[in-house]
Amino acid sequence: MKSSIILTLAVATAALCSCEKFLEGDEVPNKIVADEYFSNESSLATYANGFLNSYTPAVTTLTYGDQYAENVAKINLNNFYIGNWDANQQGGWSNGDWTMLYNVNYFLKNFRKADVGEDVLDHYEGVGRFWRAWFYYNKVKTFGAVPWYDEPIDAEDETSLYKARDSREYVMSKILEDLNYAAEHCYRDASHINNGQINGYIVNAFKARVCLWEGTYRKYHDTDPSTGQPWTGEYGSVRDWLQACVDACSVVMDSGVYAVRSSTSYSSLFLSGSIVYDEVLWARQYSSALNFYHNTTSVFNSTSSGACWNMTKAFLNTYLHTDGTRHTDIPGYQLLPYVQELSDRDNRLSQTIMTPGYIKSVDGNDTEYSVFINPSFLKTGYWVSKWMLPSNAYEGNTTCYNAIPILRYAEVLLNYAEAKAELGTFSSEDWVRTIAPLRARAGVATTEPATSDPYLIAYFDNTVTDKWILEIRRERGIELYMEGLRYEDLMRWKLGHLIARTWEGMYAPLGEKQAWNKAGDRFICFEQSKAGTDANTTYFVLDKNPYHHINGNNCLEFEQIARVWDDRMYLRPIPESAMSINNNLGQNPGWE
Repeated sequence: MKSSIILTLAVATAALCSCEKFLEGDEVPNKIVADEYFSNESSLATYANGFLNSYTPAVTTLTYGDQYAENVAKINLNNFYIGNWDANQQGGWSNGDWTMLYNVNYFLKNFRKADVGEDVLDHYEGVGRFWRAWFYYNKVKTFGAVPWYDEPIDAEDETSLYKARDSREYVMSKILEDLNYAAEHCYRDASHINNGQINGYIVNAFKARVCLWEGTYRKYHDTDPSTGQPWTGEYGSVRDWLQACVDACSVVMDSGVYAVRSSTSYSSLFLSGSIVYDEVLWARQYSSALNFYHNTTSVFNSTSSGACWNMTKAFLNTYLHTDGTRHTDIPGYQLLPYVQELSDRDNRLSQTIMTPGYIKSVDGNDTEYSVFINPSFLKTGYWVSKWMLPSNAYEGNTTCYNAIPILRYAEVLLNYAEAKAELGTFSSEDWVRTIAPLRARAGVATTEPATSDPYLIAYFDNTVTDKWILEIRRERGIELYMEGLRYEDLMRWKLGHLIARTWEGMYAPLGEKQAWNKAGDRFICFEQSKAGTDANTTYFVLDKNPYHHINGNNCLEFEQIARVWDDRMYLRPIPESAMSINNNLGQNPGWE
């Protein structure tokens, strides 16, 4: 094989063959002749729709992509997080992993042969460049520096195939170039929004995500993890990237197309079969009529295919009370009984985990449900329900129909707020525009913080003390919980080590019953070796659950396998299989 990206000698044919599964009609993609195929707007739309069908992020990424973040307790840990990982185990660099780039670059090289107006061509160039930026952003997050290609590479072009990786800063600058073009030229009119197609608002929302990532990554990481050397600043400063985030968010926010509606419940954004277009820019849509489903509810209710996701107590403590006061300001907050701990909190808590009063249809009957009814899922006591359709009819099958958001307006508001706070320009006016509407919808008073929260300062290991940044991080964590962004946040904030923290759970004094339901007549009791006999009580016996114990705070702890962190883990290693073909790639520091 002749390639730094492990493309085969049949690279062109192999890459185009991969289009076959998404191109409509009778064309055989590996026989496409660009001069013939790219003829009109319909052909451009067909090819571009293929990108949507093939490269839209998977449901698994969107719903439990954060399973390795610090705020989630789970089973079935990946070897990467227990210190048993090396370059021989790393993937992400094989033929299939680079096919998307080839297909996008093939499109960008040939699409202008179509006989259409310049505005149409510019839009589709923007769409193509959006997908190239999407591809490379994910590669940079994973590997740091990677080789940049903006044309399909010929199998005989050994200079390109064997090239070294381009610098991370250079590749990020090229990503921004692509997004700037797409943001300027992709359509934003009414006929091109709310229909699943890539448009200018989606591009700007993604651009904001990328720019916030890069700006904060460079701020909190003193060196480029691809080289171990200080940032050169050759391709933009921290402030440049953060300002670009603010500007991209402003395009979406100033348009008036999207808004946070207090009449729209938080949970409806994740459980509705219809996309809530007021607040969702882009989502995966499903249809019972077309027998097009996913299996998320089944996975979240499975101890075999799922991971029994539970929220950690440390993160739960960040949820405010409805009057806007901090839960952690209550004396003895660590030792509050279950029902009291979960009462009068931000409404998003009860729409993210099962709390007293959670109703689930069980065999057609509305039932107050809890992790204590099925304690095989009990890890910390805070079972994540955010993506679960509340009916056992969807457990054990693949017929879930709820739409899965990819980009939400709430993230745009939070990106804007965080970028401005990091720039030092966040104001009371910005608070009213960004954080206040999210809290108002959640039933929380919108009062600005008077001081920095000492609990949050400690939570983030004293790396941040600014009250605005802390409060925005609180809001971001709560609003976007288990939406595939928290792990990214830890990486850019240089807080990867938080994933190794102990998973502490609910107050659980041995031998003491405490109510778990709203009426207060059903109980949970933790025992060391022998279950009691009270019919209204679930007994959790620690000797039969060896990964649990009660700590010195009388709280439940869960630890199936100890997690580890090393700063080399901010990047994955370049796979050994790739380096054996092209030793110009080099290895990321710490993985040699």
